[in-house]
Amino acid sequence: MSETPGSKQQNTAAFYGQAVASFAVAMAATAIGIYQLSADAWVRGFLAIAVLYLVTSSFTLAKVIRDRQEGAAGAVPSPSYGPFEKH
Repeated sequence: MSETPGSKQQNTAAFYGQAVASFAVAMAATAIGIYQLSADAWVRGFLAIAVLYLVTSSFTLAKVIRDRQEGAAGAVPSPSYGPFEKH
């Protein structure tokens, strides 16, 4: 199957539902684990904030990678630099 330059491949509803359900189960299990942890409240609070930070940074990283791939698919190839290289 060939793709036209402007078309995007869409995920099925089942795949989307599975991804949402998996995310919800993982977050709920982590929250329950932190709540049931036999530690001081400040330790549980720190772990909860760390998990939220990890989740938000993961979403941001996934969006940046997706945007870069979508931009590269329709653009003229540009030099690729590593994250720590100077331009």
